[in-house]
Amino acid sequence: MSPATTDTPAQDAPVLELRGVHVIHKTRTGGLFRPGTVHAVNDVDFTISRGETVGIVGESGSGKSTLARVLVGLQKPTRGEVFFRGRPLHYGAATRRELGRAVSVVFQDPATALNPRMVVRDQLLDPLRVHGIGTESERDKRVRRLLGLVGLPLSALDVLPRQISGGQRQRVAIARALALEPDVVVADEPTSALDVSVRAQVLNLLTDLKDALGLGMVFISHDISTVRYVSDRMAVMLAGKIVETGPADQLFTHPRNDYTRTLLGAVPSLLQGEK
Repeated sequence: MSPATTDTPAQDAPVLELRGVHVIHKTRTGGLFRPGTVHAVNDVDFTISRGETVGIVGESGSGKSTLARVLVGLQKPTRGEVFFRGRPLHYGAATRRELGRAVSVVFQDPATALNPRMVVRDQLLDPLRVHGIGTESERDKRVRRLLGLVGLPLSALDVLPRQISGGQRQRVAIARALALEPDVVVADEPTSALDVSVRAQVLNLLTDLKDALGLGMVFISHDISTVRYVSDRMAVMLAGKIVETGPADQLFTHPRNDYTRTLLGAVPSLLQGEK
């Protein structure tokens, strides 16, 4: 018989850990016997725990979004291992359900992430009903608390997404991501579709929620200055690989990789005075 601890998650283990993860996509290029491939994620090690924000930065096509799909269980690695709460992640229905409660996602464009035909109340109730959490009365109370957490008035409960602003829609999307009280939120370019005037508000909201709720957060963006603003640690991706990682301030003041220096060169004011 296997030891009793085999299926018990380690108390100090990260919520998610990737070891040597590869994701290889087949393409329509290449020949009949040698189809083309794209190495979207290439030998990546990565961890995220509650209470920390890890930023992932890189240009379009660097593998950031594919890595996000691995983290939320939507993409199975071609090679490598994914550990969830210290246990190897199996891609069966039960594990997917457990992972879906523990790890949520905030997408780039709230207009497409939300159902245009559902009022905000039903958008927030839906994950609670799917997972069978609470009575209808308890769900309604939680939905009201969620709206308060993200700074929206209760009157927003009865409107459709198209009837509120882009910043308000993203706040609804964030509330929906928090509905199941996750351990980790993966935010994939959560401000890039918003007006400049509301980006800082959403960034501050995400940071405040992470601190208040003890969440882990993976913040993904092509904008290195934005990633630095919210992150404790940063990982720089290029061509599917993490080419540099470390504490955010250290990575900014003493970058070791040429590609990191190139990204920082796009925001020269951040490097003034640094040698």
